[in-house]
Amino acid sequence: MEKPNPKVDIEKSAGTLAVLLRSNSSEHTATEPAAPIPILSKLRTWNQRIENLAGLEARGIKRVYPEERHAASVSADSQMAMMWFSANISANNLAVGLLGPLLFGLGFVDSAMCAVGGILVGAAVTAYMSIWGAQSGNRTMVVLRYFMGYWPAKLPCVLNMILMIGYGTIDCIIGGQILSAVSGDTMSVVVGIVIVALISWVIAVFGMAIFQKYERYAWAPQLFVLLILIGTAARSINPSLQSTNLQTGEPLTSGHLTAARLSFFSLQLSVPVSWAAASSDFYVYYPETTKPWKCFSLTMIGLTLSFVFVNIIGIGLASGTFVKPAWKEAHAVSSGSLVVAAYNDLGTFGKACGVVIALGLINNSVPGTYASALGFQVLGRYGKMVPRYLCVCIIVLIYFVSAVAGRNHLFDILQNFVALMGYWTMVMVVIVLAEHMLFRRGKRFDWDGWEDRKGLPLGIAAMVAFLVGWVGAIVGMYQHWYVGPVASKVGGLGADIGVWTGCAFAMVVFVPLRWWELRRFGR
Repeated sequence: MEKPNPKVDIEKSAGTLAVLLRSNSSEHTATEPAAPIPILSKLRTWNQRIENLAGLEARGIKRVYPEERHAASVSADSQMAMMWFSANISANNLAVGLLGPLLFGLGFVDSAMCAVGGILVGAAVTAYMSIWGAQSGNRTMVVLRYFMGYWPAKLPCVLNMILMIGYGTIDCIIGGQILSAVSGDTMSVVVGIVIVALISWVIAVFGMAIFQKYERYAWAPQLFVLLILIGTAARSINPSLQSTNLQTGEPLTSGHLTAARLSFFSLQLSVPVSWAAASSDFYVYYPETTKPWKCFSLTMIGLTLSFVFVNIIGIGLASGTFVKPAWKEAHAVSSGSLVVAAYNDLGTFGKACGVVIALGLINNSVPGTYASALGFQVLGRYGKMVPRYLCVCIIVLIYFVSAVAGRNHLFDILQNFVALMGYWTMVMVVIVLAEHMLFRRGKRFDWDGWEDRKGLPLGIAAMVAFLVGWVGAIVGMYQHWYVGPVASKVGGLGADIGVWTGCAFAMVVFVPLRWWELRRFGR
């Protein structure tokens, strides 16, 4: 395969809409030049002007070749951990911590232990998926073709786009709630949603270079105001809160306590693991010689520190609602109002801190917006013709509308959406891990062949295992709108074990089917 000239600006080398506009017809001969179509000519001109903007990344999913990568440096390595820390030290993850005491009835210690355990497992899964970016120079959903096949990999790609749009929706809602609460409800939640969505759009449109610089420093004000939050709210946090039945007020029985712990553990696992389908996207410009252990370790550190930090704060705020009526009343309005209420003792300065917390959600929404926009191009040749910046516009518009429509239902979205998305992500990772460790161990990948359908696996085993894994998730899921037959048997009241049953079903099916596929088709 012909490689590009390394002297070409990698930020401007991309086959996008210009490919579609390059020629009006292939039917004209060399002696009969094609007459330009005015609309296409204008579109091409506008596209070139936009892609030539300083700092804008025009590259889509095309592989980044080794000679196009950035040089190795300590600063670049530290950015791996810093990016994940910055992206996840945000109020949406704090809101997940609220669910331990307020939804599952878990005490402070039970909630904290389940949160830490789930985060460690989820962060390890995402860290594993991150190792492929520097090795291959390909985006995560492109890398997935080497494990699931060209066509089957499109299904996780669509689901990942939905996942990232969902998190963008959550970010906008919480940001809007906090900004509205800070204003004393004189500003509507919708206006706050507009602010978060608009700033996220601007940063994501310009792409990797701008957003990496933004994430390098955006964590500092977030950490500062969260430390202030700990200081001012510490007096009202109830670390002695015990696990209780929220309906009766009685202590949870042994079976019910086990079920609640398992459900909250699985929910906490699902949040960091949601980055697994995008984690390689952010390392494609790192040198090909970057060690996998380095990508894994630094990703693991950034994810674990950020998630544990904000979730413990969320659990603490939730425990305070049981002893401080003002916090309970604030939470009845929204999760964002509870965060603002925790700053009430600081007056105007506390409101300023609330604004910083709200704007910190942009740190979380930008990487997801960037990754989901690339998904358009993975879906096929027509998707590749759409410029990346235009895909970003579409994604932001979708989650903006979704946030406006769902702004009064955040608790339900957090409870159901987060866990639901964790099911398919874990099933996908199990297939990748099995293919890597059992069938590709020690074998080299032809990373140049990312579009060679004949060189990629057929994906029969992967597709069947992925669908069967979903069946396993369904029988083990415990959601507000559906309880699986296996989930209902856990602990008397039931527990969400969809992640585990889904992974088990997928593994049992994938291994023998993949062995047969290799024997039968050789790829």
